[in-house]
Amino acid sequence: MVRVTQTQASETSRSPEIRLAQVALGGLRQELFHDAFAYRPLPRMDVSSGPTRFLPARIRVYAGLLPHAFIAFCAMVVFALGYDRIYYSFGPTAFMTVTAPAVVVLLTMVRPVLAFWASLGLAPFIGYLGGSGGDWPWSAPAFAAHLVVLGVVAARTRPRTAAWMWVVTGAYSMFLDLFIGSGGPSESIPLMFVSALVLLAVTVVQTRRQADREVTAQQTVTAQERSKRTLLEERTTIARELHDVVAHHMSVVAIQAEAAPYRVENPPPELEQAFLTIRENAVAALTELRRILGVVRAEDYEAPDAPQPTLADLDSLVRNVQEAGLVVEKTVTGAVRELPQGVELSAYRIVQEALSNVLRHAPGAAAKVEVSYVLGGLGLRIANGPARGLVKPTRHPATTPQGGLRPPHSMGAGHGITGMRERVTMLGGEMTAEATEDGGYEVTAFVPVSREESDQ
Repeated sequence: MVRVTQTQASETSRSPEIRLAQVALGGLRQELFHDAFAYRPLPRMDVSSGPTRFLPARIRVYAGLLPHAFIAFCAMVVFALGYDRIYYSFGPTAFMTVTAPAVVVLLTMVRPVLAFWASLGLAPFIGYLGGSGGDWPWSAPAFAAHLVVLGVVAARTRPRTAAWMWVVTGAYSMFLDLFIGSGGPSESIPLMFVSALVLLAVTVVQTRRQADREVTAQQTVTAQERSKRTLLEERTTIARELHDVVAHHMSVVAIQAEAAPYRVENPPPELEQAFLTIRENAVAALTELRRILGVVRAEDYEAPDAPQPTLADLDSLVRNVQEAGLVVEKTVTGAVRELPQGVELSAYRIVQEALSNVLRHAPGAAAKVEVSYVLGGLGLRIANGPARGLVKPTRHPATTPQGGLRPPHSMGAGHGITGMRERVTMLGGEMTAEATEDGGYEVTAFVPVSREESDQ
């Protein structure tokens, strides 16, 4: 005969009630026993928000110590309550009875959980030594001290800790009433009622502050993600445009390399092989360029039929903006010369974006466009006066600078200041965008262009 023994793990054999009790006791141990003697100094209050931010700078430095001052004031009140109850000559016993509750209150500033256990442990001794009589076990100083300790510890810990402190206080008070009671009326029930109100109020405030911190953190993360997304979208737009420019040049190189041997009568084999190699490399580079940059194209993106715009197309842009009701004055200084197509395209987009911002956020204002061909590169300045009409609100705060007009997302050009700055940075230039003293806005940019690049 074979006997089959079925075994179960200890975890599965336990009843749900036992597991629930274990979880509860584990929470109690974590909140009130784990690192109960840990040194946790009370931090300074944040004075950058709330009513304290309106205080002068000299006073605001000390305003961060308001929580410490509040606890010290409560300790003085507890000391006064104990001192008022001394009916006999002042001695060591009376001194301990008066000062011990106040010291426990002050202890919450450095060791909050230890202060809770000290308040519980000292309550019957203070009541007995102080001759509390009918208010056993919570004399007036112990009663007030424990309320302050509960409130401060609850404010410095989690809401679950507040619940456990209330439960432990009730169990401890019941034990003192049943086994060490004096037979008279007890202050345990009033203490439990008042402490429940105090802990509830502190927990509600603490939960509200935690929710505000989480919302603020989420908003910060959202703003950062929005800014990153805007930056990536602008870089994608620039990559698409540069792909069209570079692909055009590479195609021209491949075609010219293929046709070059036919332009020379009886070309040597070395020359034919050189042009063949140039064509093969150009085609390979073009294929690789399309493969790499093809991932940044949207599914519905279509390459423009016409060439990408250059500075020569600014007159057409100015006319279109003027037809929309904006007064624009264009000025060109320096010797006009042909620049690299990437520089021409970026300069055109910067002017286009700046004028778009003027249309959106400075209706009725006059704008100036200055293009300066200097020896070391190209300078741009787009400025406008104050708005004379209704200014539209900004929908993209991630691209909004402080002060002045707010550049929004422009149709077909980019993402405001972010797009302009990306284009200038890509070309190794510098850019500023700031409000003017008359209430307008000014965008200036300088793109370095070497003489070798200009000659190409």
